[in-house]
Amino acid sequence: MPPPLVPPGPLATESELLSAPASEYMSARQLAFFRARLIAERDAMLDSAHRTTLHLQEFESPADPSDRASLEEDHTLELRVRDRERKMLHKIDEALARIDNGTFGWCESSGEPIGIARLLARPTATLSVEAQEIHEARRKMRGG
Repeated sequence: MPPPLVPPGPLATESELLSAPASEYMSARQLAFFRARLIAERDAMLDSAHRTTLHLQEFESPADPSDRASLEEDHTLELRVRDRERKMLHKIDEALARIDNGTFGWCESSGEPIGIARLLARPTATLSVEAQEIHEARRKMRGG
């Protein structure tokens, strides 16, 4: 699905989003801001993953066992970070799909607005703060 038409002019700023009236919630201008932010975050992660791949391909095992163990631990940590980023890439793609289908910014549990401040902090959020707290409380009660 093609991106929604973006109003001409520069993207909105965070302060403009925060000070906008409730009637402008998830307007084309706000959606354009979040689309640009999500795409920039996705591009940065993809670039980082590419650099990691190149770095790991250059791997030369040092002769000293302790140096080798240290290098292997560094690579393990790097791969763990990349795995977290891979999961985040999936969430970014889902958020971009929500922008396209008109559900971005709305709580998937209650249907209420998630809120600009929360989306600025976590643009992949799918739950309002209240719904997230309920979700976490339920997960704690289930022991997981």
